[in-house]
Amino acid sequence: MTYGDSDANPTRVEEHPFPLERIGCFKDRLSEVKSAHSLRGFSKLCGLSEATLRSYLSGDTYPTLDRLFQIAQAAQVEPGWLAFGDEPQAHPAGSVGEAAVSYANGDYAFVPLYDAQCSAGDGAWNENCRVLTHLAFTRYSLRKQGLTPEHLSAIRVDGDSMEPVLEAGDTVLIDHTRTHIEGEGIYIIRLDDHLYAKRLQRSFDGVAVISENPSYERITVPRDRLQELEIIGRAVWAAGWL
Repeated sequence: MTYGDSDANPTRVEEHPFPLERIGCFKDRLSEVKSAHSLRGFSKLCGLSEATLRSYLSGDTYPTLDRLFQIAQAAQVEPGWLAFGDEPQAHPAGSVGEAAVSYANGDYAFVPLYDAQCSAGDGAWNENCRVLTHLAFTRYSLRKQGLTPEHLSAIRVDGDSMEPVLEAGDTVLIDHTRTHIEGEGIYIIRLDDHLYAKRLQRSFDGVAVISENPSYERITVPRDRLQELEIIGRAVWAAGWL
């Protein structure tokens, strides 16, 4: 089902086949898995309309089984946990290196989502940042991309400089092992004590810092000032692999 195919009339709770005594907290679990995305971004990821998701989040309606599986697949969580809270959901606080934990039988890894939009200072990139929640990824999907869970973290994008590729409120997954420019790509950088998601392009004169939004000018960090550009890692996922 595509984003445009979702129907505009969610099934009312009284018509739903789920046992209501077990799904009272569905909206809380949905809110938890949705928290890593904007409503617009999550609706695109699920293939459901924003109106449908708002109805689920408010508790006014509940999803049918096919939609439950759509949401669980998009959020990469177990449908049984999403619907009923059957599976244990781990939420350990941590940092890169402690970030990923096994889920159930080890098929899942959790990656921390940091409140790091306004990170500043000379310490570690995530110093003084709190962990908002953890994002669940299957270890298989990470392994296919050559990623190690312990070297991953996530932050939310702030501002419109990377639209339409990344929109404000979108979440990006960072591979912290990739701190050198490997051809052109989107990286999380710290420049002038602030974090940015930008496309980097190496040139003879230095490194070009590029915004996708044409309203923003390209910045070049000259070769003699490259020590001021800290590459936190490469963005490898944002509602799809980059």
